[in-house]
Amino acid sequence: MVSLGIETELRLRIVFQQMANDNRMLRKLRLHVNTSVDGCIAGPNGEMDWMVGLLDDEIMKYTFKLHESVDTILLGRKMSDGFISYWSDVKNNPNDPWYAFAKKMIDIPKIVFTKTLNKSRWINTEIATGNLIEEVNKIKSQTGRDIIVYGGASFDTSLIKEKLIDEFYLFINPVAIGNGMTIFKDLNEIQKYILIESKPFECGKVLLRYGT
Repeated sequence: MVSLGIETELRLRIVFQQMANDNRMLRKLRLHVNTSVDGCIAGPNGEMDWMVGLLDDEIMKYTFKLHESVDTILLGRKMSDGFISYWSDVKNNPNDPWYAFAKKMIDIPKIVFTKTLNKSRWINTEIATGNLIEEVNKIKSQTGRDIIVYGGASFDTSLIKEKLIDEFYLFINPVAIGNGMTIFKDLNEIQKYILIESKPFECGKVLLRYGT
């Protein structure tokens, strides 16, 4: 057997380790969003009273399952106050049907993307202030489970535009609102997705799950 020498063996080990790291599966970034049939995720002033199926058992079970492999939530600055305060209120009400889910939403570590804050003012939450692409790819490359994003609209739009979303979970509501916030309006080019799953719910809502 030919001896490579200690120095050569060490260099080969480093190269093989780098190759293994490069081939490592990155964490997936999932977008979970409700949308109207005309492509709005909220009314012009953020209204969401048009959503259906909030107490649909099947939707609740699916939503829980979706978050089983998630250990990080991404939020845009504008969304963070409303999101965290809403689920905090639900968590304080054990009789709410979404109580267990609310606990999960508060307990999962969150990262808020902001250009205006220097430190987090929410519990269990960090902030990211750097370049969007670099920050998201850094999070994806870290050890952990999958990541889910809850926007809002401008943050979702930026992630989609930069092709940072790996899976779309679009819950289509049987409602057209005519005017509202959208998330696919600022694309520089056509983006084609792969249909992974489609699932209708009794309330009329339909899930469209796409991969990139």
